Amino acid sequence: MRRRYLPLWLLLIPGLALAWPWSRDMMNQPSLKPQEGEMVPFPERSVPVGGFPTPVKNQLEAHRLANPVRATPESVGRGRQYFTIFCVPCHGAAGKGDGPVAKKLPVPPMDLTNDFIQHQAFDNWIFAMITFGGKLMPSYRNDLSPEERWDIVNYIRAELAKKQPKPSRVNEAGEY
Repeated sequence: MRRRYLPLWLLLIPGLALAWPWSRDMMNQPSLKPQEGEMVPFPERSVPVGGFPTPVKNQLEAHRLANPVRATPESVGRGRQYFTIFCVPCHGAAGKGDGPVAKKLPVPPMDLTNDFIQHQAFDNWIFAMITFGGKLMPSYRNDLSPEERWDIVNYIRAELAKKQPKPSRVNEAGEY
């Protein structure tokens, strides 16, 4: 009995079919290859995949920063808008930590009107918390530019304290 072998040229047909140009379309499209050409600037108001570049890498480095954004009415107004979008769900409109999401958290968010935040914490500490987050607080470094985060710091300092009633220095007996 004679053995029949498959002709060699039949084995080459699938390999030749894959070598045609249609099998390399995705590789040869008009695009920038990694490390090739100049970086094109991002479109305005777009967020890069890696987030906004931050001048510091961690919370400890953030404590060396000074607030580069002056607390002008424009900055505080922008900060109010960003605070309403990003902070009110947890901290509430008055910053007391009583937002609608706060009810679902095991620990209430920090009261941003307390004495520590308003008089003892430095601006860079608040900036670091917004940038890197905390135990329950998420990081907003990918959502807000550094200038927008400083605007929120200016709003917390300038407006939230004004919304709170001033503590009176009168004790229960009515004496000063």
